[in-house]
Amino acid sequence: MISVLDALLRYLLAIPAVLLFAAWSAAALWFDGPAGLRDAGVLPVVAALPPLAAIAALFWWRGRWRGIAAALLIPAAVVAWWDAIPASNDRDWMADVARPPVAEFSGNTVTIRNIRNFDYRTETDFTEHWEERTFDLDQIVGVDFYLSYWGSPWIAHTIVSWEFSDGRFLAISIETRKEKGESYSAVLGFFREYELYYVVADERDVIRLRSNYRGEEVHLYRLNTSPATARALLVDYLEEVNRLAVTPVWYNAMTHNCTTTIRKHAQHVAPGNPFDWRILVNGKLDEVGYERGVFDNTMPFEEARRRSNITERAKAADADPDFSQRIREGLPPRPAPPR
Repeated sequence: MISVLDALLRYLLAIPAVLLFAAWSAAALWFDGPAGLRDAGVLPVVAALPPLAAIAALFWWRGRWRGIAAALLIPAAVVAWWDAIPASNDRDWMADVARPPVAEFSGNTVTIRNIRNFDYRTETDFTEHWEERTFDLDQIVGVDFYLSYWGSPWIAHTIVSWEFSDGRFLAISIETRKEKGESYSAVLGFFREYELYYVVADERDVIRLRSNYRGEEVHLYRLNTSPATARALLVDYLEEVNRLAVTPVWYNAMTHNCTTTIRKHAQHVAPGNPFDWRILVNGKLDEVGYERGVFDNTMPFEEARRRSNITERAKAADADPDFSQRIREGLPPRPAPPR
């Protein structure tokens, strides 16, 4: 039987959780509320209702747990509304995410349309090239992993790239699909502001954009994934690419971002990798890979990390057609996959 003290403690712990939930629902209304309410100037009042109603229910309702239940009613209704907001493929998109990639499978080959291979003069000034390429899935050698840092060493953007025996590479970067005039906001990323977009690209586009034009520090790790697993991972990615072309979904900075989505794909083809807190603080993911032997860990970690930094090689290679080969010069070798 739960003692009176235990019940009181649980109630006191529940209050901050309820208030936090109410505050989040207020933010959801503020950022994603109907345009009509914003235009009418009443959105601030509407957004204030969940926390005000929750406070009123907690402190004036007779019976502690009835107050908790009453305090949850309006925030729960807001979440139900918020969760039903539909994503869309029909917006005035920025040019670099305007075309959704599509993959067509035929036996052991896949033809991908709308592969991005832009020629950049600056980050925002470029010549568009959307290409169609066909790949033999039997030629997959392995998969590589990028971490690209733009500020804090704790946070990075993650990109996966597949190597083929004919010397080609195919990179896929999971990003926000922004409309014209939008810029990325870490806060807005937690709400219904950006659709999810898979940039299927030549490495000379998606990697060079970050190293050469955005000034990011880029690290490249060659993983010990077997060709069979690398193939299954690419197929899983491309099946999702095809689904998104028909049924768009929302990006979310916590649950549906560049790294958690990679983990989802990895779990589909090779389940069992335990969750690690550094998946959320993804700038430290190379530590996880080193500890688990996913990439070469025969040298000290700091040396492996130093050698993985391909930023200067990318800047030197720039528009060279052999960009992918040049940035891999001096990298630790791809370790043999586990048996």
